[in-house]
Amino acid sequence: MPNTYAAITGWGACMPPAILTNDDLSTFLDTSDEWITSRTGMKERRISHVTAVELSTVAAKRALACAGLDPADLDMVIYGGVSNEELCPNSASGVQLALGATKAAAVDLNTACTSFCYGLATATAMIRTGLIKNAVVIGVELISRYMDWSNRNVAVLFGDGAAAVVLQASDEEQGMLGAVLGCDAEARQTLRVRGFGCGYSGYGITFGDTLWDFDGQVIFKRAVQAMSHASVKVLADHGVSAEQVSLVIPHQANLRIIESVAKYAGIPMEKVIVTVQKYGNMSAATVPVALVEALESGRVQPDSWILMPAFGGGLTYCSLLVKWGKRVTPLGTSDAALPPATQTALEMVNTIRAGQDPHGRSKAGLMAPVFTEQRLAAK
Repeated sequence: MPNTYAAITGWGACMPPAILTNDDLSTFLDTSDEWITSRTGMKERRISHVTAVELSTVAAKRALACAGLDPADLDMVIYGGVSNEELCPNSASGVQLALGATKAAAVDLNTACTSFCYGLATATAMIRTGLIKNAVVIGVELISRYMDWSNRNVAVLFGDGAAAVVLQASDEEQGMLGAVLGCDAEARQTLRVRGFGCGYSGYGITFGDTLWDFDGQVIFKRAVQAMSHASVKVLADHGVSAEQVSLVIPHQANLRIIESVAKYAGIPMEKVIVTVQKYGNMSAATVPVALVEALESGRVQPDSWILMPAFGGGLTYCSLLVKWGKRVTPLGTSDAALPPATQTALEMVNTIRAGQDPHGRSKAGLMAPVFTEQRLAAK
């Protein structure tokens, strides 16, 4: 009986049009373009005027059209990311409804920045064991809505965005063939968003009252170590040399981290996809957005090996080894698109900073404009 593989047959991204530059950030933070660029490699990032479910839906529709797959035939929707519209019902169900994928199961998966990669590994395993035949896996973040915009150590790093891929069962050896997944939980407190979750219930804190813990030096060291070791191991486990890897599509946390991982793995930077200068760190969306851009720019070749290392809060990490199939062009296109943005990125951020809702809805205490260290420290 032939083996079953999970081919990547469709791909699509959805990037908000509004751009927040380093100079925009310097209007309310003690920072500059030179300070941000020299430390992170970032020049700009996107701020969304729509919800994360809307971003995800457009990306998924584009991916399904690319694959030539009817949403009605979809078996699974995996929504990977930290940015949920609500805790209940889950966000994946909102995407399922918007797609019209009536028979699809719907799962939210949160491993922070590695969520898309973990979702890809999960869907692949389900297809290869015969539980499902196809899936759409989404990586999405709407970090602008819960960012601590007073903290320049994190406010300069993150952006919004989404992308999705379609996986389908195949007899040909392709798709994700190997993965190393792990979690460096000993240092999980070094990357934490305090202020929402059941652990803060009863302290007068509502969603939007966030305080970010971010130990950059520790995170840098552990991110490089974890992604590097995972990449070397997954290559060795499957007998693939660094020279055979055509592309590395890493999590876009910081340019120096990306360069360090590539160097450790013995892969030259000309084989590495870098989008951090354009989009910043989109958490779970960085890897799929970079994959879509690589495909659209002709950098993915048929039958090529692709390495996808990532790292995120938890501290979760992974490296996936993907064997691309024959097709690198879409079977179809979708006319799905976002509505026009009526504010600039800076205007939207200033609205959020003021504790207001960019959609114009009544906040009813949902996002308080200020908080104190003591309120959060009480927990």
